[in-house]
Amino acid sequence: MTTATPSFVLDSFALLALFRAEAGGPRVRQLLEQADDGRIRLAMTVVNLGEVVYRTIREQGIEGAEQAQARIQQLAIAIVDVDRELALAAARLKGAFGLGYADCFVAALAQRLGATLATGDSDFRKVEGVVTIEWLPT
Repeated sequence: MTTATPSFVLDSFALLALFRAEAGGPRVRQLLEQADDGRIRLAMTVVNLGEVVYRTIREQGIEGAEQAQARIQQLAIAIVDVDRELALAAARLKGAFGLGYADCFVAALAQRLGATLATGDSDFRKVEGVVTIEWLPT
């Protein structure tokens, strides 16, 4: 009998916590190490990648954002493009729970993959019963 590899999806909060050396950063680093070893799988939507980039532009300028993008490309995180099915799943979550639209994409991806969403963003409390969440320290 084989056991499925656990999967986690990361929202922008998780990567920003790592890059900013915030309280949740060590747990995100641990998840990345486990992904490097093949013990878990990590994913994030391209929409949430965009969130990391625009927030980094605001804080560090274009050069800082380009450095963040280069760093993300080296991490063991599958960046998932948004297809029609994922967009509609995100729209259903938005309509039902009023979560921010970008956040709906990561929640919809967690549902699609049967994955745990790693975040410290308290807005996700709205979908706690719909998506499994690992709360990062804040």
